Amino acid sequence: MRLFMRSLCAAAAALVLALGAAPARAQAPEARFAFVIGNDGYEGAPLAAAANDAGLIAETLRGAGFDVTGARNLDQDTFRAAYREFLEKVSAAGGSAVAAVYISGYGLQLEGENYLVPVGARVARDTDVPLNALRVSDFTRSLVALPGRAHIIILDLAHDGPFGKQGQKLAPGLALVEAEPNTLIAFNAAPGVVSPPAAGNYGPYAQALAEMMRQPGLPLDEIFARVRTRVAELTKGAVVPWHVSKLDPAFRLLEAAPGAPADPLVTSRIEGQRARPIRDFSAADAYGAALDRDTIAAYQDFLAAYPDSPYAKNVRGILAARREAQTWRASAAANTPNAYWSYLRRYSKGPHAADARRRLARLTAPLEPPAGFQMIEYEVGPPPEAEILYFDEAVPVFYDAAVPPPPPGFFAGPPAWWTPPPPPSYEVAAEEIYFLPAPHAPPPPPWVVVPNYVAAPVEYESLRRRSDNGGPGIMPYVAIPAALAAGIVAGKLISNRNARLQASPAPGQLVTPAPAPGSPGIGSPALK
Repeated sequence: MRLFMRSLCAAAAALVLALGAAPARAQAPEARFAFVIGNDGYEGAPLAAAANDAGLIAETLRGAGFDVTGARNLDQDTFRAAYREFLEKVSAAGGSAVAAVYISGYGLQLEGENYLVPVGARVARDTDVPLNALRVSDFTRSLVALPGRAHIIILDLAHDGPFGKQGQKLAPGLALVEAEPNTLIAFNAAPGVVSPPAAGNYGPYAQALAEMMRQPGLPLDEIFARVRTRVAELTKGAVVPWHVSKLDPAFRLLEAAPGAPADPLVTSRIEGQRARPIRDFSAADAYGAALDRDTIAAYQDFLAAYPDSPYAKNVRGILAARREAQTWRASAAANTPNAYWSYLRRYSKGPHAADARRRLARLTAPLEPPAGFQMIEYEVGPPPEAEILYFDEAVPVFYDAAVPPPPPGFFAGPPAWWTPPPPPSYEVAAEEIYFLPAPHAPPPPPWVVVPNYVAAPVEYESLRRRSDNGGPGIMPYVAIPAALAAGIVAGKLISNRNARLQASPAPGQLVTPAPAPGSPGIGSPALK
């Protein structure tokens, strides 16, 4: 243990030195930084794959030239301190910075704002949300305000948790948002929808992200379009991720070097499929095309062409959730009694009905509109009866598990050379509940390369803990923030050991067999 703690102190010192040296790297053509968090140790409601997912994405971003720092099971204070460090590094790089944030855990929405539930937070009722959860816009706004080439914000937070079940009802999932210039925002499930629990080592969203981010030569928008259709394929339509982007279309994570095999899907999609009317496809391909375009117009075109298709129920569900989310966003943006009365006129039992009533109370307006009030104008039309029926249920279910998968070959598959590696196996010790279980992935083929204008990331030592009986006890993980390392060394975070260990999934629930002794994780070889 003393060896491990000395190593941890060294890691914290190395990271502080790296922060201090950041201005010297500002001259690099493009400096890439990533902040990756996986919160799985929620008391009484562990989120089994969250840390695995974060470790997989950390390893993926590292392979794309990102200087990655990350951690697991952060409470509110530690999250804020760690995020401040990340912002300092991004700020020091100036206009050359590319910043990526990936957070996996539980999220909530309240009155149009999204919140991250930190580990240890008590959020029993709606009034607890702004007090004990972290408002996402607070930390995304700080990042977007910094100069930089691209800001990538990935929220794997749309999971059904035990939070906010008392008091007035909370809308499910995450709230629809808009992207700022040079920014991409992505959710693991469409606004207003939650993802089912992960069935394996990784959630379908993280797996699809790791697959598609490894495809060289793709614009980031195309990567996330493929993630959406790949997740729909993996979950048989149960989950349809969402993203919105105002990034430079030329931005790419990886490039294809000479000798790379052609990607026929790009040509067929960009030059042909996206220009074809939905009605010109077969029903199965039309379903895939509608998911690929992910617009209200595309889903409406599908239903107009194939109202009795086996896919129609799923498309109606997607359309119902999207139309309601856009209606609520417009109402909240207007923030007038007429706007909230208009929402309630359309969705008297809608997921944001309680939000509308909260807002009316804050505006000291009656819950019922006066006679002859004028509804506001929405960009989206009123929902048909078939969509309203979804909101008659206490918890809307927007998909039919019996829907057949789209035909093979229409959606982008994973790279032929890569499959998700198993997460590392480790002994859960007090310190280790804060470390991401980053897998050891095989190197890419030589024709998958990081662009030559991207600065090389800082190399941190990959610490490993020896088991008490002298065995290998190998546990690879990414570099942790200096504030977290300092807290562990000082013993400030270990006081929560028993609660955290009980709340976290057992190792057997979380991981598969360990890598061979001596196999590298992210960083340099094991400490001796």
